[in-house]
Amino acid sequence: MNTANLQLEGLCMAFASLVELLKDKDLVSSSEVDAALERAEQSAVEGKDLSAANLEAVAFPARLLRLANSTSFAGHPLPFQELARRVGEAKDRRSPLSEEELLALARGIETERDA
Repeated sequence: MNTANLQLEGLCMAFASLVELLKDKDLVSSSEVDAALERAEQSAVEGKDLSAANLEAVAFPARLLRLANSTSFAGHPLPFQELARRVGEAKDRRSPLSEEELLALARGIETERDA
């Protein structure tokens, strides 16, 4: 596995633990954490001219952390692999691409092919 992927895994799980600590100390609520991570996800993908797969990759950490926030109970978070699997399954249930997104994806593929 790519070292960067392992580093991302470790960083996400460390962040999830810090969020749990903040919630345990009643410094933030789950809904506040979710709202902050939703904003982070939106700003991470907003205005980027990337392929659909790359947009999914950019959004992955925030989505994983939102899921960790909503599924952690009494200090027993789900393992990274389970969280990642669930994020992937949720991706399959998201709405299909709009016509504009399909055109942007086609342009990106054409550009990559011509490069």
